Amino acid sequence: MDRKTPLIVITGPTGSGKTAIALELARTYPLEAVSADSMQVYRHMDIATAKPSKAELSILPHHLIDVAEPDEEFNAGMFARRARDAIHDILSRGKIPVIVGGTVLYIKALLYGLASAPPRSNRIRAGLTALAHEKGSSFLWKILNRLDPDAARNIGVNDRVRSIRALEIVFLTGRKASAFHREHAFAEIRYDARIVCVMPDRARLYENIDTRVLRMVEKGLVEEARRLLDLGFGSALRSMQTLAYRHVIRYLESQIGLDEAVSLIQRDTRRYAKRQITWMRSNYGPGSFCAPENAMTILSGLLRPRSPIGPAGQPV
Repeated sequence: MDRKTPLIVITGPTGSGKTAIALELARTYPLEAVSADSMQVYRHMDIATAKPSKAELSILPHHLIDVAEPDEEFNAGMFARRARDAIHDILSRGKIPVIVGGTVLYIKALLYGLASAPPRSNRIRAGLTALAHEKGSSFLWKILNRLDPDAARNIGVNDRVRSIRALEIVFLTGRKASAFHREHAFAEIRYDARIVCVMPDRARLYENIDTRVLRMVEKGLVEEARRLLDLGFGSALRSMQTLAYRHVIRYLESQIGLDEAVSLIQRDTRRYAKRQITWMRSNYGPGSFCAPENAMTILSGLLRPRSPIGPAGQPV
């Protein structure tokens, strides 16, 4: 069998400090990052998605940020194809690729590929989309939670696109989407991957999240959301339903006050981080997790030639 390309993945829930760790490593090693963040792919969305600044990009160049408009489709399969191209390009220039991000599906798609999915049904999708417009995305999720709780567990309550797809599979095939994905498990891993999942303790993580949201507001989150709306990107777009924009738009529409919007963003981001942790613990081996204070030592060991692998960063 051909020798697989070595690849380091730095992941963790939102607010865990993975980007800061990657930036610190880039001061010592010739790294280039491939962003595995499903929101950083969109242009014009900088503050809400915590994209690296120009100064940070000068230290650690990033691939797969700002590659799509907010109203364009971008999915895990597209990410995997473009990420593989980016990895090849980075290696061809004598640099070290490192995957940085917290979108588990993107990382799985890159490492294992995606299973063939059942065909789509325009009729079913149209009906579900109309239902979502009438009663809200959370209504679809509640239906999914009754029909396929395992699938619902891995989908956000307001993630209309993924809820529709999971329900479409149920109605089209008569089988649960979660069962289909289990049966069509990912094939052999494509890379000699070492996953380092940065996992702060819960209290510290939630404090980081609350502080991060306040900084987003200080940096101009409200103005960014208003600018996106002015550019014609409607609030119903999946990209505009991200945790930060959803409640800011409600504030801009005078439905809630700014303090309430901030509090709701903090609450929903903490809930999202909790779901991320669940997904990561179910997808990554126990040896992949480490506290933030240990991440630099572990990753430096992986980056140094012929160095031993630490307690995290074990083969997945």
